[in-house]
Amino acid sequence: MEREWRRVSSQEQGIMGIFVFGFGYGYVLWLLLMIPSQARELASQQSSNDDIVGLLAFKKSSVQSDPKNVLANWTADSSSPCSWFGVSCSVDGRRVTSLNLANAGLIGSLHLPYLTSLPALTNLILRGNLFSAGDLSASTSTPCALETVDLSSNNFSDPLPGRSFLFSCNNLAHVNLSHNFIPGVNLQFGPSLLQLDLSGNLISDSTILNQSLSICQNLNFLNFSGNKLAGKLEITLSCKSLSVLDLSYNLLSGEIPPSFFADSLSLKILDLSHNNFSSSFSSLDFGHCSNLSFISLSQNRLSGSAFPTSLSNCDVLETLDLSHNELKLKIPGAMLGRLKNLKQLSLAENQLFGDIPSELGQACGTLQELNLSANKLTGGLPPNFILCFSLQSLNLGHNLLSGDFLTTVVSRLQSLKYLYVPFNNITGPVPLSLTNCTQLQVLDLSSNEFTGNVPSEFCTSSNPSALQKFLLANNYLSGKVPSELGSCKNLRRIDLSFNNLNGPIPSEIWTLPNLSDLVMWANNLTGDIPEGICEIGGNLETLILNNNLLTGSIPKSIGSCTNMIWISLASNQLSGEIPSSIGSLVNLAILQMGNNSVSGRIPPEMGNCRSLIWLDLNSNDLTGPLPPELAKQAGMIIPGIVSGKQFAFVRNEGGTSCRGAGGLVEFEGIRAERLENLHMVHSCPTTRIYSGKTVYTFSSNGSMIYLDLAYNSLSGPIPENFGSMSYLQVLNLGHNGLNGNIPDSFGGLKEIGVLDLSHNDLQGFIPASLGTLSFLSDLDVSNNNLSGVIPSGGQLTTFPASRYENNSGLCGVPLVPCGSRGSQQSSFHRGKKQSVAAGMVIGITFFVLCIFFLTLAFYRVKKFQQKEEQREKYIESLPTSGSSSWKLSGVPEPLSINIATFEKPLRKLTFAHLLEATNGFSDDSLIGSGGFGQVYKAKLRDGCIVAIKKLVHVTGQGDREFMAEMETIGKIKHRNLVPLLGYCKVGEERLLVYEYMKWGSLESVLHDRSKGGCSRLDWAARKKIAIGSARGLAFLHHSCIPHIIHRDMKSSNVLLDENFEARVSDFGMARLVNALDTHLSVSTLAGTPGYVPPEYYQSFRCTTKGDVYSYGVILLELLSGKKPIDPSEFGDDNNLVGWAKQLHREGRDNEILDSELTVQKSCESELYQYLRIAFECLEEKPFRRPTMIQVMAMFKELQVDSENDILDGFSLKDEVIDEMREKE
Repeated sequence: MEREWRRVSSQEQGIMGIFVFGFGYGYVLWLLLMIPSQARELASQQSSNDDIVGLLAFKKSSVQSDPKNVLANWTADSSSPCSWFGVSCSVDGRRVTSLNLANAGLIGSLHLPYLTSLPALTNLILRGNLFSAGDLSASTSTPCALETVDLSSNNFSDPLPGRSFLFSCNNLAHVNLSHNFIPGVNLQFGPSLLQLDLSGNLISDSTILNQSLSICQNLNFLNFSGNKLAGKLEITLSCKSLSVLDLSYNLLSGEIPPSFFADSLSLKILDLSHNNFSSSFSSLDFGHCSNLSFISLSQNRLSGSAFPTSLSNCDVLETLDLSHNELKLKIPGAMLGRLKNLKQLSLAENQLFGDIPSELGQACGTLQELNLSANKLTGGLPPNFILCFSLQSLNLGHNLLSGDFLTTVVSRLQSLKYLYVPFNNITGPVPLSLTNCTQLQVLDLSSNEFTGNVPSEFCTSSNPSALQKFLLANNYLSGKVPSELGSCKNLRRIDLSFNNLNGPIPSEIWTLPNLSDLVMWANNLTGDIPEGICEIGGNLETLILNNNLLTGSIPKSIGSCTNMIWISLASNQLSGEIPSSIGSLVNLAILQMGNNSVSGRIPPEMGNCRSLIWLDLNSNDLTGPLPPELAKQAGMIIPGIVSGKQFAFVRNEGGTSCRGAGGLVEFEGIRAERLENLHMVHSCPTTRIYSGKTVYTFSSNGSMIYLDLAYNSLSGPIPENFGSMSYLQVLNLGHNGLNGNIPDSFGGLKEIGVLDLSHNDLQGFIPASLGTLSFLSDLDVSNNNLSGVIPSGGQLTTFPASRYENNSGLCGVPLVPCGSRGSQQSSFHRGKKQSVAAGMVIGITFFVLCIFFLTLAFYRVKKFQQKEEQREKYIESLPTSGSSSWKLSGVPEPLSINIATFEKPLRKLTFAHLLEATNGFSDDSLIGSGGFGQVYKAKLRDGCIVAIKKLVHVTGQGDREFMAEMETIGKIKHRNLVPLLGYCKVGEERLLVYEYMKWGSLESVLHDRSKGGCSRLDWAARKKIAIGSARGLAFLHHSCIPHIIHRDMKSSNVLLDENFEARVSDFGMARLVNALDTHLSVSTLAGTPGYVPPEYYQSFRCTTKGDVYSYGVILLELLSGKKPIDPSEFGDDNNLVGWAKQLHREGRDNEILDSELTVQKSCESELYQYLRIAFECLEEKPFRRPTMIQVMAMFKELQVDSENDILDGFSLKDEVIDEMREKE
């Protein structure tokens, strides 16, 4: 038993041993399995901790403000960042792979190293924040894993350095830095980059572009659009994989290399639009272009007489845009007809001529948009265009088209949505067959020759229409406005203006729910504006009904038109009061109700119209005081949505039949020549018409700019706060019953050009503050009860006496001197006390003398008649010419009229002498002509040579105005101004006598090579001319009282005397021709093309800073030897300034300078200094330009000791040199 037990025990022990051994082995195996798992968990935890540290470091260093609190859960106590806002992790949760904080509103300075240190981060999306560029380099401790980076729409304003993440992140495939303010970038990227978007920045160096095009390797998307790239494309495109290239909206110029994209077989989208390329389109080689689907070369200067043949290889082309170029050819129908996939074709704004080819119709199967507008196309649309069953938009406007193609072709285009055919020569009734185009949304047939009625068939209750714009303005339509238009519930704009329509406006139109623009001015419409407008549909924005026969009152419900921005009801027969509800129109910018019979008071609630800039209530029956609330919004008005509207301003310039300063009319779709038929134009003896687009003259803190309340019965004083309307340009309060004083606060009307306070009952003095209004060009305070001395400051003494007459107590220039009337009355009373005896003696003596003088007079008259007959025979014997058209009818003895002179040697000069000296003003004596008249060389009997300017005929200007201006100009003397020696007026002719300048104009000497041109003008001579002309202009601006704006400064108005000294001429001429134009006209006075400052196209105002710009052009002429406008040099759409600025941006200033000047190496440095001054004068913004005094000071700094004092004649005080430039 014991042995058995022991035997069993031994077996158990063996089993136990085996068990122990197995357990130990399993335990060891378990340990071996568990240790790596724990190590992995520990490693994973460590990875998350590393990423948390990196992300929190990014948050701390880069995010200064988190207004949306999106990073609130980014905390250090988190166990994992994977749940944080914007963070995405790998599948196993170990690493951060993506960070997307797009449009989170974060503000700060971006530091990328903390993010690029995250080893698994491949996607970084930070677009739409306000990050500036802090540190954009990559981490040096950890390889950068980024593949996609989107930093677009931030606030980067510094150049990207060469060692940025672009260089360090070798896996980058997609980079978006668009819509920042990056001025430059050092492009270094690897072969992995596929897409690069730098659009919408401020990059100007074209070498960056050329560099990227040379190292693009695998790049398939490159976008540099919307920058300031200037210069040329230097290389051929070598990006074999590139499918999208967008260089639009830059300043690139020169030729596109003919084979630029010939080898880019992968190219699908090509956009070079809105640049300044001047290539021949015919020479471009598109290669095989088998993938090219989009081509836009619009808004350039491409020329050519044919399309490149290679274009026909682009058989998958869908969009071709060549609009706004200089292509002068017939449409190549055969080639375009082979492009079977074409969907959009635009050839607008070129110089295409001939008929539209029928071959083009072969591409119609896919064509959706066709724009051939603004060319010189004739005929109509070929019949095979009925195959354009996909055509949705057709624009044929501004051509010479005619015929019945609208009926035979267009009406069969079932898919058509937009039809534009304005400004053509289409006649007959409006085709009713166009109603077949059931999807039509826009129908524009303006400015044709349509007759008959406005068709009602476009809108019927049984046939709902998609029509949104119904535009038939400026035709010859008659009859009534169809009420059926009210069935077109989608209508947003109706324009039937300038037709012969009559009857009332149908009530159905007033209730259209989506109507925003109702334009029917210049018709014969009757009836009233119904109560309740805008109560059903309150979307009206423009209500233009002026120049009709509307009656009744203005409805109170007009206050419900809360979207209204332009109301024009002028020149109707409206009556009643202005409803106070109009004050609810906070968006109203223009309100015209002039020339009606509106009565009552001006509602003070108008002051609540916080956008109102134009208020015209002239020629009504308004009574009561001027509401001071009209100036309530001064200093708070901001530019509104009326900006950019097409307008015309008809300016009244005199005559008893004209009332008010003029009228503003909506001008879209109207031919300019048709305005001549407008009653408000031909009823006035003199009018001027200005057209353009509405542009605000302020960017913020604005005020009303036009206020005309003339010809009413307003009473009471002028509110003092009217002077706070600092942007007011026209203020007409004339012909009312206003009393009290002229507010001294009017000195704050710094922009005022027209101020009419005439025919009131104003008392007191004329405020001296009016003398500070430097832009004041038309002042009328006549027919009041003003007294005292006319202030001598500023321009007040330069206005004619008629503008001050009928003020019993007013005296001083231009009226009689103060005190002279009393002395005249005293002399009269003393004369009445003569003794009777002395009177008898004088009477007898007088009788004897009369007999003697009558005999003598008879003899002299007979002798004079004989002499006059001889003179008339002499005039008839003089040669006639086209330049000597005289208006002397009704002028007694014109030959004996004396010349008013400012120089003693000319005291006895007569008109006959001038005729004799110029050989009857023959062409042989003609030495020049310009915008203000012709100039003749005249040799007087004593051998003296003078220049005589025969001014253009000016109607409506009186003798006193002319003589007042001449007296002012004649007193202005300076060694760098051409002096006026004398003047005379004969009938309607006006002659000015000037000192003759031996060498003629700078323009002739500098540019006329036949006369030696600039070859005889070395730098010393040109510098002398530059300084002299600057000195003369500075005298006009700063030392002349009143200050004078030249308004037409150009090289032909810089004359050279015998010593080659520059003399500025024609100063004051623009004001002489038409004083009011100084504020309201660009076309008449704002200079000569090439010299006109950019702001003159946006404002009615001429300034001294405008003269400075023109002087900068002259200085540029002297430095370059080139003309301001020369199509052979700069093309039709560019000029000297644009060309020079472009070279300057490219750092090629040496190419601007005349090669004849640069041979003198000793003066090269000075040339560049003068070029710098020229560019300062040519700044786009007027406030950035120096004054002429500051220009002279800059010349002074460059002066060497041996030269005469440049500033001779000027007292340069510190406050003048350091004068604050006017604010924008």
